[in-house]
Amino acid sequence: MGRLSKKKALITGGGAGIGSACARLFCSEGAIVTIVDSDRQSLELTVDLVRSTIPDALISSFVADVSSAELAQLAVQHCVDFSGGLDVLVNNAACRNYSTLGEATLDEWNAVVSVNLFGNANYCRASLPYLRQSGRGSIVNVSSCYAVSGRKGMGLYDTTKAGQLAFTRTLAHEEACHGVRANVVCPGSTLTEFHIAKAEAKGKSVDQLKTERSVTSLLGRWASPEEIAWPILWLASDEASFVTGATFMVDGGLSAM
Repeated sequence: MGRLSKKKALITGGGAGIGSACARLFCSEGAIVTIVDSDRQSLELTVDLVRSTIPDALISSFVADVSSAELAQLAVQHCVDFSGGLDVLVNNAACRNYSTLGEATLDEWNAVVSVNLFGNANYCRASLPYLRQSGRGSIVNVSSCYAVSGRKGMGLYDTTKAGQLAFTRTLAHEEACHGVRANVVCPGSTLTEFHIAKAEAKGKSVDQLKTERSVTSLLGRWASPEEIAWPILWLASDEASFVTGATFMVDGGLSAM
């Protein structure tokens, strides 16, 4: 306990899935957390869950679409006002699209890029003045195992997730002199509310869904959101003080298959 004691953290996409798991874990480890999401109801559910399971948790929320640079500035200011500073930024919010590369429209490209790339840029730009003041700032960008492994049907998503890897490496170079570390986590198949709701809409049970990822990792199963949140926690903490510019594959071995 206390691995993030009194650290001030902002997590985008914090209303559900990996972001929500990070919020719970960070609070349990002593962080003061602000979560950002475009879904107000999801934010409220996460805040209620955290407060009900961690009585002394310090957590706030801010409703925003991460593609808005103006709202990014307001969200970060809200975090600083609530927490008293900013030490950790987790860029987790993401947008999906299932068009093929040969059929995707410019509007579809813009929608995905505005969240998955510009969203990261918006929150980094708004957060960096405070992360630099921290002296031990940490940025963790959440990409995907498919940033380095090909597949069909998710080209827009995977392209932007690959872009996050280059973005993070360059950011690590540029911010090292300010004491800010930047790393990226590439999750594999993670059983989040998004996937469960999508399966249920097709009449599939959770048990059926779990059998469908038996060949997408060496471990033969889905990850839980918490299994992705633990490596993010480590990168956010001072335990990873000599780690920057790194890409962490948290994919159950998919990238080794």
